[in-house]
Amino acid sequence: MKTEILYGLHPVSEALRAGRRTCLEIFIAKDGARFPEVTALAQTRHLPVHTVSAAQIAGLSGSESHQGVAARVGEYPLVDMETLTSTPSPLFLLLLDGIVDPQNMGALIRTALCAGVSGVIFPKDRSASALPSVSKASAGAMEHMKLAMVTNLTTAIQKLKQDGVWIAGLDKSGDRSIYDTDWTGATAIVIGGEEKGIRPLVRKHCDFLVSIPQKADINSLNASAAGAVVMYEVLRQRKAVILQ
Repeated sequence: MKTEILYGLHPVSEALRAGRRTCLEIFIAKDGARFPEVTALAQTRHLPVHTVSAAQIAGLSGSESHQGVAARVGEYPLVDMETLTSTPSPLFLLLLDGIVDPQNMGALIRTALCAGVSGVIFPKDRSASALPSVSKASAGAMEHMKLAMVTNLTTAIQKLKQDGVWIAGLDKSGDRSIYDTDWTGATAIVIGGEEKGIRPLVRKHCDFLVSIPQKADINSLNASAAGAVVMYEVLRQRKAVILQ
């Protein structure tokens, strides 16, 4: 089994709590916090807990932002498209087209989990992936989210359309406001890359493009901020329908 080092308090504790991936051992810095919650979670899963130096954890994780705790874990268990589309309706998916910054991907996944997104789909190439850096950026939210990696995002979109899912591309040039769009049905929102936005071929296969109204005449919101706005509009509308 291929393993990696997950680091940071929230990623490690949420990985232990979620139980989605294999955890093998825990490392805690002897000159830092004791992390009783992590230790207790490790004990319930009968995992060895090693007390090491902060420098050793930095060496294992390749990061100085480890917060004094790390875990040796298996790779994150990705799911297939069929698993995502079998989620109870109304389906709500997030498609990431060229999000290469782990910070942005982590922030989007964190918001997606909070906003009730069913799953996140991202391409194999030219994209950040389900790595420890993304889990850290998501404050551990990634450990609870269903993630699917696809070879071709356009093919994935076509499959979703066949399953009755509407594909909405978030783009500043979109002629439909996110507030004038009905988000209560099966929906997949496409968020484009940090610099170029949604790629032309992916844009072509979207059912429609939506935009976020803004007052200031400056560049639009970045990917994670824009994604948060539209995801919470979806959540707002769906909660309103439930309350009717």
